[in-house]
Amino acid sequence: MNIWQQLLSNTTLITACVAWLIAQVLKTIIDFRVYKSFNPERLVGSGGMPSSHSSTVCALAASAFLHYGPGSFEFSVSFILAMVVMYDATGVRQETGKQAKVLNALLRENPFEWTGELLEQRLKEFVGHTPLQVFAGAVLGILVALAAEFLF
Repeated sequence: MNIWQQLLSNTTLITACVAWLIAQVLKTIIDFRVYKSFNPERLVGSGGMPSSHSSTVCALAASAFLHYGPGSFEFSVSFILAMVVMYDATGVRQETGKQAKVLNALLRENPFEWTGELLEQRLKEFVGHTPLQVFAGAVLGILVALAAEFLF
């Protein structure tokens, strides 16, 4: 069996990737409904509802739980990874987004004090998640893993 066959038959990996894809598409649709305009960056960007980071790692952990059991190395590693990613999404990354909003406002208010690249490029404001966005992503990931278990 070659590497591509192995990758494509890895249900845990496929489940996590599908959860990411579904979350990104949902995020884009929700963003379109709220802002009434299509933003292609939402298809791959971070931040927003639901958290694709949470859906990915929760799908990974749930799939590992279902395939290898709660006492397995695979589940242990993916569970700890999920906890770190979700904590980071609501903590550090959300604060980074708040700081970017403040800095962008400062750049808009005093453009003559800033020169060069800093003035031309705005900082990304959608980098973190609210607890609700992380929770929604986690639920989505678990549901995708459960669905994959019944389909494969």
